[in-house]
Amino acid sequence: MSTGKRLTQYALYFKGPIFLGLFFLTIAVFTELAGPFIAKNIIDNHMTIGSLEIKPIAWLLCLYFILQMSSAIFRYFMYIYLQISANRIVQKLRKDVFGHIQTLPIQYFDHLPAGKIVARVTNDTEAVRNLYVQVLSNFATSLISIIGVYIALFILNWKMAMIALIMIPIIYAWMILYRKYASKYNDVIRTKIADINAMINESIQGMSIIQAFRREKQMTTEFNEMNDEHYTYERKLLVLDSATSHNLVNTLRLILFTIFIIYFGTQSISTTELVSAGTLYAFVDYLTRLFNPITNVVNQFSQLERSLVAGNRIFEVLDLNGEKVSDEKIQRYEGHVVFENVSFAYKDNNYVLKNLSFEAKRGETVALVGHTGSGKSSIMNLLFRFYDPSKGKIFIDGVDITSVSRQTMRDHMGIVLQDPYLFTGTIATNVSLDDPKITRKQVEDALKAVGADRVLGHLENGIDEPVIEKGSTLSSGQRQLISFARALAYDPAILILDEATSNIDTETEEIIQNAMDVLKRGRTTFIIAHRLSTIKSADRILVLEHGVIKEQGTHDELLAHGGIYEQMYQMQAKSLQV
Repeated sequence: MSTGKRLTQYALYFKGPIFLGLFFLTIAVFTELAGPFIAKNIIDNHMTIGSLEIKPIAWLLCLYFILQMSSAIFRYFMYIYLQISANRIVQKLRKDVFGHIQTLPIQYFDHLPAGKIVARVTNDTEAVRNLYVQVLSNFATSLISIIGVYIALFILNWKMAMIALIMIPIIYAWMILYRKYASKYNDVIRTKIADINAMINESIQGMSIIQAFRREKQMTTEFNEMNDEHYTYERKLLVLDSATSHNLVNTLRLILFTIFIIYFGTQSISTTELVSAGTLYAFVDYLTRLFNPITNVVNQFSQLERSLVAGNRIFEVLDLNGEKVSDEKIQRYEGHVVFENVSFAYKDNNYVLKNLSFEAKRGETVALVGHTGSGKSSIMNLLFRFYDPSKGKIFIDGVDITSVSRQTMRDHMGIVLQDPYLFTGTIATNVSLDDPKITRKQVEDALKAVGADRVLGHLENGIDEPVIEKGSTLSSGQRQLISFARALAYDPAILILDEATSNIDTETEEIIQNAMDVLKRGRTTFIIAHRLSTIKSADRILVLEHGVIKEQGTHDELLAHGGIYEQMYQMQAKSLQV
């Protein structure tokens, strides 16, 4: 289905106010178009040579004033109802886009910068809004005005009206030609805007790195190149718009008025019947009124094309395959996890996990260690169903995790990331994530259980301390403890700690380590750790290398084995001694 048809479908969700606005517009246009007929009547019938009929003229002028006032009032209501409908349409469009984004798989966000996604939800939907506010109202006004003018012209002189009809196919042909080039330019322009948004977002997020490594000039140069390309296509579109708008309409106006002068001049010479002054005035007035809406239509071509391109970009997102968010609930499972011959590749056949098989029984702690790229995080991605296995099966309590919706399975999982993300709000809302099932007492208990009260107790507002985006005013240790309390508050059956102690100081690490025994009770816990000293008490340690389990056992068993794990442990021990 074309973008235009899909945008029309969205408009039909709120057809009531749209049709009401168009109804007021129709009345307004026709009350305006009555003006020249009133003027014709005054000139031909009440302003004859040698006499001036004051009373009829006064009544007709009063009628003219009333009609113009009525037109203004109807246009006022037209504008309100079309604005209401436009805002409601865009509100629904943004709601649908944002809601659909929540259902998209993680790999979509891995490959598309955040700034580009933001541009789809904000800039592109705003461009579509202009379609309903500006383009729709101008096109509707112009179309109704053109129809009304042609009706009036046919009443005055059908021959000249037939000649004036030639304007319609000319304008239509010009619109087709314009769209052929404008669509290409607008597509590049919208893409570059998204790229610029993405770069700005990335620059702000990484400003500390940019300034630390003195890359300000390089980033500015890259931005300028992108901005210059955007300007180049804006200039091309401007040239096209300039040729399309007033120049085209003025040319057509001159041609039609030339034909009009020749026609009436020839008629008055070759026939005995003279054209009345009132008719001439009305005809000139209506021809002027004909070109005003034509100018409006032509001037909206660029906005129409921008809106269609923006709409196409929005529907590209809506057409991506998402997974409906499920409200289905299952009973809290035991947490018995089995990986059975699991292989996984992020792209094609480049496998990062190769035929993995292992088991984590209820309440056990399983640690994953290995060098960068060994597949530790990929195992967590599969268990949390951010991705699904390329081959093999993963079972929880004997149930294939792919047979249950992602949201349902995650309902009893918790995760603590290496770089925890905090949202704008307070410490309390970042623990509960505004879930009504989690009470304030549970939030307080979770923070106390992980020892956060020792680190956050000095804050003026306690757990109601404001948190800005990403928690940038808090230390890494404080952010990690809040993230830890968040996982605990949800009381998961399976707990995943992804490098949870790698970015914190020794004192905070000790606090977390002391809370680990509490956290692990009744839970299956997976730990990804670079600090091998933090996983000595794990029930099983899996040593990964290039996506394959090379060794497994307890800390003492692996040290006695004298393999990869023992070498890694000794290297870390020596580095700490140094």
